[in-house]
Amino acid sequence: MRIELEKRANASRFYAFVSPFIALLLTLICGAILFAALGKDPLQALYLFFIDPLREEWSLHELAIKAGPLILIGAGLSICYRAGNWNIGAEGQFIFGGIFGSFLPVVFHDWSSPLLLPLMLIFGAVGGAFYAAIPALLKTRFNTNEILTSLMLVYIAQLFLDWLVRGPWRNPEGQNFPETRMFDASALLPPIWEESGRAHWGIVFALVAAILLWFMMEFMLKGYQVKVLGQSARAGRFAGFSASGMVWFSMLLSGALAGLAGIAEVSGAIGQLRPSISPGYGFTAIIVAFLGRLNPLGIVVSGLVLALTYLGGEAAQLSLGVSDKVTRLFQGLLLFFVLSCDTLISYKIRIVWSRLTGAERGA
Repeated sequence: MRIELEKRANASRFYAFVSPFIALLLTLICGAILFAALGKDPLQALYLFFIDPLREEWSLHELAIKAGPLILIGAGLSICYRAGNWNIGAEGQFIFGGIFGSFLPVVFHDWSSPLLLPLMLIFGAVGGAFYAAIPALLKTRFNTNEILTSLMLVYIAQLFLDWLVRGPWRNPEGQNFPETRMFDASALLPPIWEESGRAHWGIVFALVAAILLWFMMEFMLKGYQVKVLGQSARAGRFAGFSASGMVWFSMLLSGALAGLAGIAEVSGAIGQLRPSISPGYGFTAIIVAFLGRLNPLGIVVSGLVLALTYLGGEAAQLSLGVSDKVTRLFQGLLLFFVLSCDTLISYKIRIVWSRLTGAERGA
């Protein structure tokens, strides 16, 4: 007996539309079972996870802060994935964006100018694009697997950031703590509503980027190239499109958006560089991209949902005393069910019963 996946002749459009909701429902059911196994009230736990964080105004601001980088990175990754380039290293590009963008306020900490913040944002995008260019170069020049190279570069970025804040960029007045100087006020991304909460312009960048990428994919030639090359590189070559050029375009675009998210997080939510500037946004954004069906507008909604899991996880830790790993578990379950639903939409499971021949038994 063996189990095979057989491609369906016609995939259901209805199930393709509702599969993210089915995946979310299955995640909630499994989460309830998990909390029950831990001896916690499942209904209370799910309430704390998904409802309680929305009850107060300050938590909505925190939701916007966490959703901003997820949407910005996820939108960039969606272009990569639709082009058939599997950038898994957005976390490293996020970190390098934060490092590059922090160069001016850390090294030239006495400089205060209206140009400082725009330059930081440009440096951040350049830093993310630079770091994404490494796996792009390795793929186009040496045909290496971008999944492995982009992922391994994440750990180099994390260690490089740790070395910087403990070494050359450490605050000389910080009592030996591993952190840089606090940024000058002119280097901080201002809140959208200064009197009502902390939500900064990072969420605006994310929404604008999602709309622009959606417009590109729907109405521009470059979006058509992404779709054609993503479905068939051979067909794209017949149409005169460059597969290697698309690798560079999609990787640099996703890297630049991840880098912009990195410096927006540092200058908007943190105010300095620390050994860790991300709770895993670059990896969670992969889930955001697939939950949003690789559509930039869908990614706005899925980014808000995944941002809610961060807030809910913190609430569950405080109220129920569960591990901080519960958030990652929820996110992992969601990705598992999203991919499973997508697979079953395109393929059906077939069980093959067959007797072994004499030659197969002897082998």
